[in-house]
Amino acid sequence: MHKQVAKDMLDTQTRKVTLEIGAGTLNQLQYEPEVGPYDIVEPFSDLYKGSPDLNRIRHIYTDISEIPENNRYDRITSVATFEHICDLPEVIAHCGLLLANNGRLRVSIPSEGTLLWTLGWKLTTGLEFRVKYGLDYGVLMKHEHVNTAAEIGELLRYFFKEVECSVFGLTPSFSFYQFYSCGDPVIERCGQFAKRPPIEHQRT
Repeated sequence: MHKQVAKDMLDTQTRKVTLEIGAGTLNQLQYEPEVGPYDIVEPFSDLYKGSPDLNRIRHIYTDISEIPENNRYDRITSVATFEHICDLPEVIAHCGLLLANNGRLRVSIPSEGTLLWTLGWKLTTGLEFRVKYGLDYGVLMKHEHVNTAAEIGELLRYFFKEVECSVFGLTPSFSFYQFYSCGDPVIERCGQFAKRPPIEHQRT
């Protein structure tokens, strides 16, 4: 998932401004070349505290709504985060408003809600969790993964006119992971859901 998100930056020295949503421990940075400013959205500071990669981060935000309206990003990325976000429509809407012209939203997600993904975790992490703790890992998953892959894909297609999808598997409904590259946001819809009037928003 990490490599797919960073694939657009391979063998390039083009300066691009990046925003990563749900940066966690900053483990995505090992796949990202240092060719431009890098901002992150991460509410849990303990995850990245003490990381040797902190010097690569320009700005840290705890919520995407904190980012100034005039900020523009050539790339907005996210790895295994969108399935956890309760207010996902608002977050995706903000992404659309923050993209620069020709910018892309690049998102990797597990295929939550599909047979292959469910079998995958049940036969690995789920089995280990039951042996170790005697508890059902599925209960934890229901609280952690609040959005299915199908729901995420539907939202991305609602807010963006250009949506490309590739999968690690055969089809979106029979896969382990999915990757989306999105462009050309529908500004009016983004402004409505992000609670920012689109008439006042000008992309540069």
